[in-house]
Amino acid sequence: MPDRSVSPVIKDPVDLNLQLKPCDRFTLDNGVPVYSVNAGAQEVTMVELVFFAGNSFERKNIVAATTNFMLKNGTTSKTAFEINEQFEYYGAYLNRTCVNETATVSLHCLNKHLREILPVVAEVISESVFREEELAIYKQNQKQRLEVNLKKCDFVANRFIDEYLYGRNHPYGKYTSAADFDALHRDEILEFFKTFYVNGQCLIFVAGKLPADMQEQLNSVFGRLPLKSGPIPSIAHKIVPAKKKKHRVINDEHGVQGAIRVARDFPNRHHPDFVKCQVLNNIFGGFFGSRLMGNIREDKGYTYGIHSYFQNHIQQSAWMVSTEAGREVCEPTIKEIYNEMEDLREELVDEEELMLVRNYMMGTILADLDGPFQMIARWKNYILNGITEDYFYKSIETIKTITAEELKSLAEKYLVPDDFYELVVV
Repeated sequence: MPDRSVSPVIKDPVDLNLQLKPCDRFTLDNGVPVYSVNAGAQEVTMVELVFFAGNSFERKNIVAATTNFMLKNGTTSKTAFEINEQFEYYGAYLNRTCVNETATVSLHCLNKHLREILPVVAEVISESVFREEELAIYKQNQKQRLEVNLKKCDFVANRFIDEYLYGRNHPYGKYTSAADFDALHRDEILEFFKTFYVNGQCLIFVAGKLPADMQEQLNSVFGRLPLKSGPIPSIAHKIVPAKKKKHRVINDEHGVQGAIRVARDFPNRHHPDFVKCQVLNNIFGGFFGSRLMGNIREDKGYTYGIHSYFQNHIQQSAWMVSTEAGREVCEPTIKEIYNEMEDLREELVDEEELMLVRNYMMGTILADLDGPFQMIARWKNYILNGITEDYFYKSIETIKTITAEELKSLAEKYLVPDDFYELVVV
């Protein structure tokens, strides 16, 4: 028995030898690849179908997002109420998400109900009908939600900063207007659905304490559909960034708070500086103990929170600083952001701060590996971005070994105020 009078050895996360659980792969009869992680103690499974049906593939604004959202709103044999009632009866949850390149349909379900629920998911992705009355309700609800959101400075700031970085016609820079909903027609949604869902290119990710016959269940339901396999498509869209770098927008004449965005373009995960800059970003503003938080929140009291991060895009990324502050302190906040950039360019990070960030990042990775759903999410991210598991181990090595001199050099290269767009929306 262990000696309870002796305290256990406490290890820093940076000293842990983290391992990424391998991802199994098999192929359905129609060629669709399935990636799986079999782990966990609970009899629960997640099945996620990823279609290349994001807004990068649409010819008209919001068709992709509308199609994805309305998948639960009726099929040839079921109404929206019947579909939702069936998922609720079995305690299952079906979620839909549409982003730039991909659109997903995610199922969480008890293993014992998979045989009843998987055919309903297949029906949703192959037999949705997008009835006119459901589309009308969707349009009305979305226009009302948009009207409310447009009064919020942070919502408006997120729309504008993406337009400045990528251009209004780029998938990453698009945003929605009420006129877009008015111009939306059912036949456009049906065409998109048939092209990118019924006959679309698909990847499937499953995780949980998987049933022994999981492969057979998936193949019997989804392997018979006319889904396609193939290499991950790459669609090039021209980036046309705004020429003007500094923007001030009055959204509410009487507003007392301003949304601040300071951002610059940045390469994707394949660039050799990406992981190194993640370490620099965490020192700068990536977690609660960062310099931006310590200066602007704790010292100056300008904001409740401020963060910097890399946008999670596949083709191109951006380095973003985001916060909301009192209207009268927005400009001083931006000045302090640039002051922190200057410090990182001119002074070496001390070893104590660097070790804190190393431990934070390693602890975050450890938390991300806690459970099968988190593991498959990491694998999905790697697969969709065209990187291998070597990226995981190279990232850990970079976190453990990057030097203060390297960080200073990266700051001199990337944290240059003239390269950043500035936006304040009040």
